[in-house]
Amino acid sequence: MDTVTAGDAEIPALGLGTWQNTGPGCAETVETALELGYRHVDTAQMYDNEAQVGEGIARSNVDRDDVFLTTKLDRGNLRADDARESFEQSLEKLDTDYVDLLLIHWPHPRVPFEETLGVMDDLYQEGNVRQLGVSNFTTDQLREAREIADAPIATDQVLYNPYKDQSNLLDYCQREGVALTAYSPLGRGEAITDGTLAEIGDTYDKSAAQVALRWLVQQENVVAIPKASSRDHLEANLAVFDFELTGAEMERIAGLDGSIRRRLWNRLPGLMRKVPF
Repeated sequence: MDTVTAGDAEIPALGLGTWQNTGPGCAETVETALELGYRHVDTAQMYDNEAQVGEGIARSNVDRDDVFLTTKLDRGNLRADDARESFEQSLEKLDTDYVDLLLIHWPHPRVPFEETLGVMDDLYQEGNVRQLGVSNFTTDQLREAREIADAPIATDQVLYNPYKDQSNLLDYCQREGVALTAYSPLGRGEAITDGTLAEIGDTYDKSAAQVALRWLVQQENVVAIPKASSRDHLEANLAVFDFELTGAEMERIAGLDGSIRRRLWNRLPGLMRKVPF
């Protein structure tokens, strides 16, 4: 598995996203993914599946120290007291003494970054958090967070796929040694049936989805966390490190627009940042 170096972290370039995967099936998915070779698992307080993720890790034959585990503070838990208390609850649910990466899930326009990052810095110093990060931050917000935090900010986890341009943020991350972690890397399924991606994939005997994931992880400093639940999909998503796209193919994929529905969906993070809930 390729890795991305960011701060003091070596982050596996492809991880398991667990959004909308809840209940017993989530634990089974995590266990299967680790069996297949995944070493990066992403969850969040908001996903309501931390206990199942922890159960899946415990049930696997993989040592906890070999799993890069990420969770995120819910937007309603960014005040200092709430951040610490909710994080302690996350540790209990995950059945672990530490997480490898703790993120602010969404910026809240009414909670100063200093308040949340102050607690996260303390957790870092105490050893309960190995790396700090943010999610859904703009380039300016990421820059501000890095100036505030004492500990390095390892990543900004954002919506990124062939239909969502993140070139400005990625340029900044590459210059500053920060990882860009791509959620919804398949455009909520649109990439699976994309004709251009399928055509490129035919050259390598790969699917359209695999081409989309390869496009992401082939970029410097980019990590992808596709969601999957079936064993076949987990295996397929992992099989993107045995081929390389040409420069022309990378540019062609970067030029994709996606459907009108996808373009509208891409506006959601910008709206969420402005709404104080």
